[in-house]
Amino acid sequence: MDRRRFLGTSSLVSLAAGINASIVFASEESISSSEWKTHKLRYEIDVAQQGDAGTLWLPIPQDMGNYQRLLSVNWEGDTTGATLHREQTYGVNIFALKWTEKTPRLSVTTRVAVRDRNRGTPNRNHHDSDREELYLRPTEHMPIDGIVAVTANEITDSFMTPDDKARAIYNWVVDNTFRKPTTRGCGMGDIKFMLETGDLGGKCADINSLFVGLARAAGLPARESYGVRVAPSKKFNSLGSSGNISKAQHCRAEYFSPRYGWTAVDPADVRKVVLQEKLALDDPKIIALRDYLFGNWEMNWVGFNRGRDFVLTPPASTAVPYFMYPYAETAKSVIDGRDPDAFAYSLYSES
Repeated sequence: MDRRRFLGTSSLVSLAAGINASIVFASEESISSSEWKTHKLRYEIDVAQQGDAGTLWLPIPQDMGNYQRLLSVNWEGDTTGATLHREQTYGVNIFALKWTEKTPRLSVTTRVAVRDRNRGTPNRNHHDSDREELYLRPTEHMPIDGIVAVTANEITDSFMTPDDKARAIYNWVVDNTFRKPTTRGCGMGDIKFMLETGDLGGKCADINSLFVGLARAAGLPARESYGVRVAPSKKFNSLGSSGNISKAQHCRAEYFSPRYGWTAVDPADVRKVVLQEKLALDDPKIIALRDYLFGNWEMNWVGFNRGRDFVLTPPASTAVPYFMYPYAETAKSVIDGRDPDAFAYSLYSES
């Protein structure tokens, strides 16, 4: 048995499981008010079922803005070779484990505090403290030229301010996309393919990536946030989850406003409620939700990271389009975290 505990609300460093270590970054007193809710997320994984030796990567929550704090990470099991890493480009927190054929089950638990995220008071002195230039770049699955640029220009041509342009893109995405139940997992977010084929159906990684790519093409810093639903929603049953959340992953989006700073949006959840609650776009409930999800997030959700088309740490055989599910490789295969049963993992939430 090997058990390690890490406390923190900011940067994680690479630490081998064989090193006795405990790192404290901040006191929980900073999240003691009633507006903060604490959730415990627990992975249960049996990698031995894969037969061959291999490497496992798990997404670990990170601090996000003033609405999410990572409190602790701990793991137990025969986890010799386990490490915590922070990927350098996007600051993604990663639990990694190289296993042998004899590795039994392991458990990895994180504690995270969150509070609802609301657009703040206008302030003309907002500065992007999160590397604005990074979130203007194209990525492999999110180009910002060609049809993406043409579409973004058509949507925003008559609007002058960044916020008006972002709202126009948000409205266009809500009006023109649809949730496709047959999409595997959360989708791939291949926005060029979506626009070229005219198939604007998908799930959250498709729909919200489309918002982000169009925003970047229009000159607006924007990014996805990849995470998981951890508690029931106060708004719609379809927007919440608890207990076994192995299939509750959800991607959100945001753009940088010079007046409001990083601003939350979620057009994909508008389309999810339209489908699952069987409501029309002009239903008053959808109109209210649509307005709410431009500027606000209900934080019954925990964010893992904002990584897009990047290389895991330690390196995997290929870059990943995003890191919202467990990922593993053996010498013979890649193990897809979008299928928890085949992967032999479960993710649980306790509040």
